[in-house]
Amino acid sequence: MDNPKTKLEISELSFSLYQRSLHPELFNIYSKRQIRTENYDAQIWATGCSHVVSAYHKGMCLSELISMPGQPLPKRGLVERFQFRGQKNHRCRLSKGVSYMTDFQVEKMSPNLYRQSHIDLERFAKNRGIFVKFPEMSSSGLEPFSYIDFEARKTELHIHAFHAYPDQVTIIKTQSLVGFYD
Repeated sequence: MDNPKTKLEISELSFSLYQRSLHPELFNIYSKRQIRTENYDAQIWATGCSHVVSAYHKGMCLSELISMPGQPLPKRGLVERFQFRGQKNHRCRLSKGVSYMTDFQVEKMSPNLYRQSHIDLERFAKNRGIFVKFPEMSSSGLEPFSYIDFEARKTELHIHAFHAYPDQVTIIKTQSLVGFYD
């Protein structure tokens, strides 16, 4: 598999929301989890220093993803697309009993804070979530990584993701909540 591209400007990345599933062939998937509950199913993919989360409920699919520039993505089903600049909040209610909200921020850090965040998140990931690191892409002794934590509740899916870009000493933090109702 190819290594994730980390030498890019954070503002070149896109955060997209689709009302459809996305094909796994479009991504390099480094780790994945499947969630099944009585109200919904979900797939979580760590796709380098990015992610794809798809939630399925009553014949409807909602997918959020972070994508690199030039990533081939479908136009059909696109609900929203944002660039990573500062902090952003977004909410929407979709058809067939699904609501969605997200909050993301771009956090520039000192090398010491970046290193400590890496240590803390990797330690936390031993008990839950997905943690993928890319030592071969290190920059100035700092390592790129992705940590995706999730909590599957009866009518909600909570996703917390951290994607680290050492060449810019920056971590993108996203928090999403998908709600399922009748």
